[in-house]
Amino acid sequence: MLAITELREADIVDVATAFAVLNKSERQYRRYFAEQQDGKRQVLLARSDDEVCGYLTIVWTPDYTPFRDAAIPEIQDFNVVPRFRRRAIGTQLMDEAEKRIRQRSPTAGIGVGLFHDYGAAQRLYVLRGYVPDGRGITSHGSRLNWGDAAKADDDLVLWLTKPLS
Repeated sequence: MLAITELREADIVDVATAFAVLNKSERQYRRYFAEQQDGKRQVLLARSDDEVCGYLTIVWTPDYTPFRDAAIPEIQDFNVVPRFRRRAIGTQLMDEAEKRIRQRSPTAGIGVGLFHDYGAAQRLYVLRGYVPDGRGITSHGSRLNWGDAAKADDDLVLWLTKPLS
């Protein structure tokens, strides 16, 4: 049975261990927990039979200027342990995140990487009703314009929004 809860300090080592395969560190989750305590971020953790299988975070005041200026919370760092994928865990995490965002905002935002590693996420977001925000893509936080060169890495992003009515 899947349970989705907020990250607790006691969960940090388990989460870091579960996601070590994706080069995630315990330090990152300690920072997330501190930001959650400060009300800046909410971390949703999915467990199946008490085993960590996924998480995502909601950043209430994102760094992406168009989202921040429009008070659109951003779903960030959405991950499911590879062996738990294709079991609707990601869908349930997104459902819960959108439910929580809806309490504060009529719109949810998310950024998605543009190279093949993000293919499943790209499909999921489109199928859930997310559409590009119309501002193009960014690389390392800066908008790319015609003729600009960019490296295809985790920071080459297309920004999407979804109305939560």
